Amino acid sequence: MNARMPELHAVLGLLEGGFARLRVLVVGDLMLDRYVVGDVERVSPEAPVPILRHAQRYARPGGAANVAMNLAGLGVHAVLAGLIGPDDDGAELMRLLRESRGVDCSSVVEGGRPTISKTRIVSRTQQMLRLDVESREAAAVGEINELVQRVLVALDGVDAVILSDYAKGALTEGVCRDIISAARSKGVKVFVDPKSREFSRYAGATTICPNLGELAAATGVSAQDRENLLDAARMLVTETGVDFLTVTMSEHGIRIVDPDGSGRAYHSPARAREVADVSGAGDTVIATLAAGIAGGLARETAVELANLAASLVVAKVGTVPVRAEEMVAELTVSQRTGSTDKVLTVERAVERVREWRAVGESIVFTNGCFDLLHVGHVTLLEDCRAFGSKLVVGMNTDASVKRLKGPNRPVVAERERAKVMAAMGAVDVVVLFDEDTPLELIRALCPDVLVKGGDYSVETVVGHEEVIAAGGSVQIVPTVEGFSTTGLVQKLKASQGR
Repeated sequence: MNARMPELHAVLGLLEGGFARLRVLVVGDLMLDRYVVGDVERVSPEAPVPILRHAQRYARPGGAANVAMNLAGLGVHAVLAGLIGPDDDGAELMRLLRESRGVDCSSVVEGGRPTISKTRIVSRTQQMLRLDVESREAAAVGEINELVQRVLVALDGVDAVILSDYAKGALTEGVCRDIISAARSKGVKVFVDPKSREFSRYAGATTICPNLGELAAATGVSAQDRENLLDAARMLVTETGVDFLTVTMSEHGIRIVDPDGSGRAYHSPARAREVADVSGAGDTVIATLAAGIAGGLARETAVELANLAASLVVAKVGTVPVRAEEMVAELTVSQRTGSTDKVLTVERAVERVREWRAVGESIVFTNGCFDLLHVGHVTLLEDCRAFGSKLVVGMNTDASVKRLKGPNRPVVAERERAKVMAAMGAVDVVVLFDEDTPLELIRALCPDVLVKGGDYSVETVVGHEEVIAAGGSVQIVPTVEGFSTTGLVQKLKASQGR
């Protein structure tokens, strides 16, 4: 996400627990993605083909199931509806989805066709071959009717609907129209990832999210003629009655296209990142876009968030859903997080620490009243950063300071003290605590390194037993002589008495 993002605080709030209040229904073509991975070192003597020395194999949910996995990775409660077959691939797909613990599979229908599967043969990061298993026969009318009925029941209580159309038979024209009509009658937004070139089947949706190739197929304008293609896209918005199109443009980013004549435009440039595999990137985009808008973000902000999510998944090999914790880590590192985004409740701080740990960050903790911030405090904070990659500062509330320092303290109120502390470049999170000591906060955060400044020994530092027992360490750094808040207060009083 770039500097134009005005809602970083809201975004972090969603990623750090806010998405958990959302339910999003995903309807579409379910698939099982298999991978056979190894190294190629020679060519077969029997035929001019490379020999793959097998190293590992694994499977992941694909298609609409990957959309649901991306929602679950963001913390959203995903409800999945689609068709599988009475076979081992279907059973394995259901097992993988249930293991995710974030996907409700009760609306999945077992039909007579085989479960769609894609097996990719990969040498290191390069796909060499893909083997698809699927039926070209249409699904039975009874199966489609049952799917629609389950979807209509599942619509109650959802915040958004995603139609993930891979043109494999689950989303017929009638199914699309029935679901869109039912959802919009309930005030539920509908997001479509299209494969059909007939966008009329998605009429009335909130947005359709084609890539350039899909948009070219729908409009008849070459994907290379981008200016005329986007003009045709604006006309398409008007013709289909959707609110807007969300066009993914590969290395050119994501464009919002409004109705013809509106004069509005928004473009989110692609984030620079080495691309390993684009498989599943479209699933990530539509899942994040739908979750963001359902969570209350402006559509431009949701597009920026989707762009960030896509940049993370294309850097990985295979169909891999995005995770909230890696997005938080990316945002808090790259966005010069503002002071309001650093002052957190204990619950939010615990969540952010968990997210940082998931991407390999080490957590340092220190604490104090920090009344009248001075050079001694700044030196302590800078010293703390030498012991890890993220610094959490526990700060006494006003009530706690009064109990410790007397009725005339603090000089600066807790809100202002926290804001000043959060503005420090060395600080990543500030948490206020009301107790006389930070012991409960330390237990909740379980930092890797506990730092205290002054004439302490390890044994006299509050929380040392808990940190050491968890495998962490305690560090003592010297104070800067001649600087203290008490001394500053006395100097101010003396100057006022002159």
